[in-house]
Amino acid sequence: MQWLQHPNQSNIYNLNNVRYNASRHFSNMEKEYLKSKIYELETNSKTKNIRDLYRGINNFKKGYQSRTNIILRCVIPVVC
Repeated sequence: MQWLQHPNQSNIYNLNNVRYNASRHFSNMEKEYLKSKIYELETNSKTKNIRDLYRGINNFKKGYQSRTNIILRCVIPVVC
């Protein structure tokens, strides 16, 4: 947050660098996801696995949806 509070040339450069790296990271993740999904659909088509093929096509039409692996703290403890 200091990068935004004290805008000087080095802070602006650092912020843009972090933003660029984060953007490239998620773009690469999306490319890998799409490649694996296309390969999965091809194998389902070749093995005549029709149900999974159509399920995969419907998910593919929705597009890439990034997910975070953050675990949120629960306010109410779970009783086992």
